[in-house]
Amino acid sequence: MNDSNGSDESDKFDDRSMGDRKILLLVLIINLSQCLVGVVVGMWASSTALIGAALDNLADASVYGVSLYAVGRSQAIKIRAVRLSGWLLIALAAMLAAEVLRRFFGGEAPVGPAMMAMAAANAALNIICLRLLKRHRGEDVNFKASTIFTSNDSVVNLGIVLSGALVLGLDSNLPDLILGLVVSVIAAKGGREILGEASKAVESANSA
Repeated sequence: MNDSNGSDESDKFDDRSMGDRKILLLVLIINLSQCLVGVVVGMWASSTALIGAALDNLADASVYGVSLYAVGRSQAIKIRAVRLSGWLLIALAAMLAAEVLRRFFGGEAPVGPAMMAMAAANAALNIICLRLLKRHRGEDVNFKASTIFTSNDSVVNLGIVLSGALVLGLDSNLPDLILGLVVSVIAAKGGREILGEASKAVESANSA
């Protein structure tokens, strides 16, 4: 009887792990696609905000890749994977802040309509990613990190739509640069939240 129950539990765990892997693989592919298109459009449109969003998608894809590796593995491995994700996002924030400063001292106004169109498409894809991630139920620390990343992306893309409108109205790159700085702050905040989730997971494991 015990062997049978153990086998059933193992089968359920395997099924759940496979489902989690499929979800993470889908959001990984979506974010890689967003990154590639975002970099091309961002460079063409001279938009710091779009390039920042594309780099954010690359960081997200890296997180999903790490999370994909961690699914079904020990809690210690999952926590290390999440910490890596958090520091990766903080590193992205620093790189983006440096790019904003570089462009502040020279650069033409970005293409507002391109910013708005790209951001709107990204926002729609982020909604799809959030719905996929919400299919997972439980307290898995990697899925919490993934949800934080995607939620941050949604806020960023709404901001880019607004920034694109301001660029059109003011014919200036200042709104784009300001949003680039905001993206940097949001990314750093998300990194801190993810590191906080990892710390909570460690405390929970130690108290168990």
